[in-house]
Order: sequence, then C-alpha cells, then structure tokens
Amino acid sequence: MGQFGADLEDTLQRLDAAAVLDILLIALFIFALLMALRGTTAMTLLRGGVVIVSLLFLLGRVLELSVVNFLLRNSLAGLVLGVIVIFQPEIRRALERAGRTSVRALLASPERSAVVEAVTTAVLELARRRHGAIVVLERSTGLEDYIESGVRLDAELDPRLIEGIFYPNSALHDKAVIIRDRRIAAASCTLPLAESPGAQHLGTRHRAALGVTERTDAVCIVVSEESGAISIATDGRLIRLRDEARLLPTLEALMSGDSNGSRAPAAAG
Repeated sequence: MGQFGADLEDTLQRLDAAAVLDILLIALFIFALLMALRGTTAMTLLRGGVVIVSLLFLLGRVLELSVVNFLLRNSLAGLVLGVIVIFQPEIRRALERAGRTSVRALLASPERSAVVEAVTTAVLELARRRHGAIVVLERSTGLEDYIESGVRLDAELDPRLIEGIFYPNSALHDKAVIIRDRRIAAASCTLPLAESPGAQHLGTRHRAALGVTERTDAVCIVVSEESGAISIATDGRLIRLRDEARLLPTLEALMSGDSNGSRAPAAAG
C-alpha cells in the first residue's frame, strides 16, 4: 500500500495543465466515438472486443503469461488499425455528418411556421388518401448531395404540388421530396437506407427516413401506402403518430430545435 501511495502521489505531482487538457481531449474523443456508435451493430462488436482484451489482460497479469503480455504491449498500433477497418462505416457517417453541417442558421420563425403548416396540410391529405410519401425538411445540415440525386424543381411550396408529386404512378412519386427554406428543392430523391438492426424489419420508405436523419439533422415525414399512418423520423429515431392532430405541434417542436426527442413522446401518444 505504501508503494502504491507513493506512486499515486508521484503521478499527481506530475499532473499539470497540459496533462489535464490531454486527458480531457482523449476522453472527449472516446465519448464522441461511443455516441457515434450508439444503437449500431458496431457497439456490440466494440463491447465484445473490450471484453476479450480485458480478459486477456487479466489472465496475462494473474498467470504471468509472457507471450500474451508481450502481444498486448506491442499490439496497440494493430488494434487502432483494426478499429478503423471494422468501424469504417460508422466513422465515415460521423465525419460525413460533421462535414455537411452548414453555417446557415435555421429558418426564421414566421417562415418556419409557414413551411410546417404547408407540409402538414399536404401530409394529412396524403394520409387520408393512403398515398405513400416521404418528405424531408432541411435544417442546418445541407442536403445538396441528396437533392442532386433527384429531379431539381426549386418550386414554390404548395400543398397541392406535394400531393400531385406523390399521386400514385406519377412520374416523380417514387422516393423523396426535399424542402429547403420555403421551396420544394427536388423530388424523386434517393436517400440512404438505415443500417441499424432495428430498421431491418421496416419498409423502404421508413428505412430511408431513418437513414437520412442518422446522417443529418433533417426532419423526415413518412406516409405509409398500406395504412396511411404518419411517422416522423429525427436523429435516427422514428416517431409513430397515433393521433394525426399531433402532426403540426410535433413538427413545430422539432423544427424549432427540439430534436432530442425529450418532448416527442407526447406527440406520439
């Protein structure tokens, strides 16, 4: 205990401002990595890897296994490379999301309200007619890559135009409509499909809605073609509205910046 106390005291004496900053930066990096992997299959792989490495470390120390201890001491570079290779999709998505964030601020409140009301009117009519649809509302993260994948419209936002786009068998009814500011930027846009295990049982529209909200801060509204049910995707999560009257207040809350889902369950009830 005396030697341990002396070692601890020596370590604390060598802690200066630079060392504390160094520790904080590493801790923030690890925290950001864990947040990026949250809810993905990569998190399961990471937990399994940590368990195996910890078990090998304990066995090597307790049983004094020289080969195991040697491999653990000299495998740091290999482990880092392995993490990069195994978690490449998650790292790429995190960098993509960070790089897409634009400096442009959110819409002004009156404009935002007009957009939400127009989209709500169109979505409720589409749900009543059971016309499948997926509408993406751009926020601070740019969606230009997805806009370029579709047919650029740059049209005035009108509920009747949105309804016409998603009319069954129309030329642009497939895939997504993207709303930028107060205009319909494009239609028939291709969105990335969610890859999380919980999304595998969902239909293509709902997986696409989750996929784009996993990579950006967009808000996505989905109308089911089979049932006419309305769902809202945000931050990689899906909110199923059991009461259509909650669509407008839910969108207003999300578009005003409440995207963490803390108030969203009330809208789903």
